[in-house]
Amino acid sequence: MPTTAEKSTILAELRAATVIAVLRAPGPDEARGACQALVEGGIRAIEVTYTTPDAAAVIRWAGDTFGDRVVVGAGTLTDTDQVREAVAAGARYLVSPGLDPEVAGAMADSGRLTMVGALTPSEVMAARRLSDVVKLFPGSLGGPAYLKALRGPFPDIPFMPTGGVSRDNLQTWLDAGAVAVGAGGELVPAAALAAGDWRQVTERAAGFVAAAAR
Repeated sequence: MPTTAEKSTILAELRAATVIAVLRAPGPDEARGACQALVEGGIRAIEVTYTTPDAAAVIRWAGDTFGDRVVVGAGTLTDTDQVREAVAAGARYLVSPGLDPEVAGAMADSGRLTMVGALTPSEVMAARRLSDVVKLFPGSLGGPAYLKALRGPFPDIPFMPTGGVSRDNLQTWLDAGAVAVGAGGELVPAAALAAGDWRQVTERAAGFVAAAAR
């Protein structure tokens, strides 16, 4: 089981990566193609969501293929069986879109770095007792200004907003206090996935990476 120091290392790697690609693919082949395109564009953290068919196989493949170059995690975990499967597949961090105590407990028991979804101040207070990072979701509802407001009463909580993150507002999210951002449709559009347009995915990835560097 990973130690606290190892969890801190993973969080530091995610901070350094800045952009976590939230991958929702229609199938495992499209997911693998997208992963390759994202890495070619400079992305160094990928969250394979459990809305992707055969997500565990994709997680295992990505870990074997990219090794230490990419921090691979599992997202959209909504039951304990998914948590156990993701851990067995080698996911280095675990993400749930909401706060289910049973799911959060299984995530915490795994020893992996965990992120639990929350939006309201009450949810944030509950999430910080159950996870290492609070996933602000959906971030599009309040935007960076809302995150900045939350940072007032919760200055020590690591926040990772997902939803509503674009290349143009990425820096604003970071300035508001995000330790990293989760980028989904703006980074890997559903149309590009369906068409296998990996060049577009690589170009978008490079744009996000450049924005993070600025």
